[in-house]
Amino acid sequence: MAESTRVGSPQTARSGNPCVWCGREVAVTGVGRRRRYCSQSCRQRAYEQRTAVKGTSIPADAVILTAVEAVELVDRMFEVRCAAEDVATAVAEGAESSELTQLCERLTELAREAERFR
Repeated sequence: MAESTRVGSPQTARSGNPCVWCGREVAVTGVGRRRRYCSQSCRQRAYEQRTAVKGTSIPADAVILTAVEAVELVDRMFEVRCAAEDVATAVAEGAESSELTQLCERLTELAREAERFR
């Protein structure tokens, strides 16, 4: 096992992980198991979904989105693609590093938002 992926290594202890339910970053406690949810509310929503699909053909780990949530997710992904295209255009046109930095920061911000499923 590589040093950076070993449990308890400094790299593992510093990095957060996304909430299984909403995708927001989960705070790292440093002791014990890693938390899977960012809040009790997300934990409860995940439990409700698991129990709702119990006994159906829907897998327990399926992500079920409403039509509105699906449209919002597609919209966020479209914003990410547009921001990436803006970066590519700026690079091709020889933009200054300050402009590229600003575009990359916006791209990163949009990508973080797009990671949210709910």
